[in-house]
Amino acid sequence: MEYEYGLKDNLIEAYNKAVERVFRLRHVVACGVGYKIKDGRQTDILSLIVSVVRKVPAAELAPQDLVPQTIEGVVTDVVETGHLRSLIPLDPRGRWRPAMPGISIGHKDITSGTFGLLVQRDGDPLILSNNHVLADTNAGVSGDAIYQPGPADGGTANDHLAALLEFEPLDFGDSPAQCQIVETLASFLNTLAQLTGSEHRLQAIRKTAGLNLMDAALARPLSPELVKPEILGIGTPIGVGKPALGQRVQKTGRTTGLTQGTVTQVHVTVDVDYRGRKARFVDQIFASPMSSPGDSGSAVLDMERRAVGLLFAGSEHVTIFTPIQRILDHFGVTLVTA
Repeated sequence: MEYEYGLKDNLIEAYNKAVERVFRLRHVVACGVGYKIKDGRQTDILSLIVSVVRKVPAAELAPQDLVPQTIEGVVTDVVETGHLRSLIPLDPRGRWRPAMPGISIGHKDITSGTFGLLVQRDGDPLILSNNHVLADTNAGVSGDAIYQPGPADGGTANDHLAALLEFEPLDFGDSPAQCQIVETLASFLNTLAQLTGSEHRLQAIRKTAGLNLMDAALARPLSPELVKPEILGIGTPIGVGKPALGQRVQKTGRTTGLTQGTVTQVHVTVDVDYRGRKARFVDQIFASPMSSPGDSGSAVLDMERRAVGLLFAGSEHVTIFTPIQRILDHFGVTLVTA
């Protein structure tokens, strides 16, 4: 994997096999590596942590839905995370000029999210946040207006701050079919529709287990002086770091402001709900609860102000973020630092 997190090969092997098994079980939403919790306290035992929406007594589960106590010789731990969702906003926030990371922002057709980080490419400042914040969950097109504050916070065309530049599409598992029979049938029906004057066309679709590495997008400010790199309540990042188990982290988000947490799992495969559509993410990071709806897009930093991740989802029990270096490398941008 891109990030090893100091894990031993046997743990990685057990994890890879665990993912295949546990996602077949009902109510499982994530699987990662972290320290086992016993009697409410964290131990020093590295385990395969299986996250479920709600924990229920083993006696109430069918045998096929029970999580094994060990997988490939590695102990497991079942934790309750609640319903994981993209962090869609609830509360209004104000207008800032210059705009800075940690405040309300959003595509013109969404509610609101959080301005994550100021990055740059070829010397030009760019706004980094989530796809579902800046690109309306794949529905946006380059040039779309980005408001600050976001629409849910009263943002209108008068608050036009930036234009959508690019985004990494979210894969929900729908893609064109590759079955020749289905393709041929669709082609025949489309020809028939054309002859009869119908404007409707068919496309053969197959369902695949789409995998995602990030929920991220970039926007270009209408003018460089409209933005600055200082994160509200934290300050300007000093550089880039790597997430690690047990690491203390912080973020400023549009809804909950400045909060702190601890990295609890790494190497996580997780299913996230986007208003009824499921997207599976791999190699993500879990932290203790430190976010709420509207905090999507927030930068996650260590306590020395090194950026380590980009927050995109969570629940009342966990916060989920992507290692930031992966996103910077993907877009070919660098962090604007102090």
